Amino acid sequence: MALSKQNDAEFFVRVTEVLEDRGDVRIFELRAPDGGELPPFSAGAHIDLHAKPDLVRQYSLLNDPQECHRYVIAIAMEPESRGGSRYFHEEVEAGDLLRISTPRCHFILKEDAPHSILIAGGIGITPIWCMAQRLSHLGRGFELHYVVRGRATAPLLDRMEITPMGEMARIATYFSRDPGGSRPDIETIVRNVPAGTQIYCCGPGGLLDTLKAATAHLPPETVHYEQFTAVAPVAAEGGFSVELARTGKTLEVKPGQTVLDAIREAGIKTTSSCREGICGSCETVVLSGTPDHRDAVLTDAEKAEGKTMMICCSGAHSPKLVLDL
Repeated sequence: MALSKQNDAEFFVRVTEVLEDRGDVRIFELRAPDGGELPPFSAGAHIDLHAKPDLVRQYSLLNDPQECHRYVIAIAMEPESRGGSRYFHEEVEAGDLLRISTPRCHFILKEDAPHSILIAGGIGITPIWCMAQRLSHLGRGFELHYVVRGRATAPLLDRMEITPMGEMARIATYFSRDPGGSRPDIETIVRNVPAGTQIYCCGPGGLLDTLKAATAHLPPETVHYEQFTAVAPVAAEGGFSVELARTGKTLEVKPGQTVLDAIREAGIKTTSSCREGICGSCETVVLSGTPDHRDAVLTDAEKAEGKTMMICCSGAHSPKLVLDL
């Protein structure tokens, strides 16, 4: 995994098109104000969008990575929105300028795999559709399984149905609550997969849990997930110290604080966004000590290595952590 840089570049893009899609979803096309090319991105990448000075949200890029002239994102209106989706649905229109980050990718597509299985639930189709387009462009074989409550509320379905994917692709849709609807049989889909097959899933927790159970017998490096919600409570127990190797400062993380809270209280600036361990923007190198990982970004193997941590949500199992800050 490539580490997120603490000084990720930010820049402005113009909203050139806003489309209303199924399922109370808005699709935004973003381009450089001068009409030039944007920084490249890989399938599975996301960007940070700054809605307000204190409101930053992450959204996956859904368009073909071959398109260097635009980014396309889809934002679902969340009933329990903390301000992000509501802002983009009610206040952002074509012509507006938005501040964004350069694309980052923790949901990495292995482009040389002999076969790939892509599984998406609801708005989780956004990074999965980006992957499908990339694999199609490369001429790689894949199957895409897309489950959503109903055809009338299926984001991106219209563009999926009109986009040619080639002979090496198979796409199956499941409308679980429509008359005669069904759900994918995950166990059957992943049973006896050919050697080297890579499996990717993005969607609600129930879908991810089902896939994790069905793939428990497979090598962990062949199964990849992306979540939109936290997987564990934020570590705010405190009671340990953090040494910042670059500044030479040692900070006490008090009960009720996260590592990020202690660093910011000391007046030190560092990048963060979601504060739940799902975006990866605060990933920081650990020079010594044992992190208490609470994020949804690092793999189990990466957590066991303990070489990096998400300081917004993770704590410490050791009395002290030394961070590369």
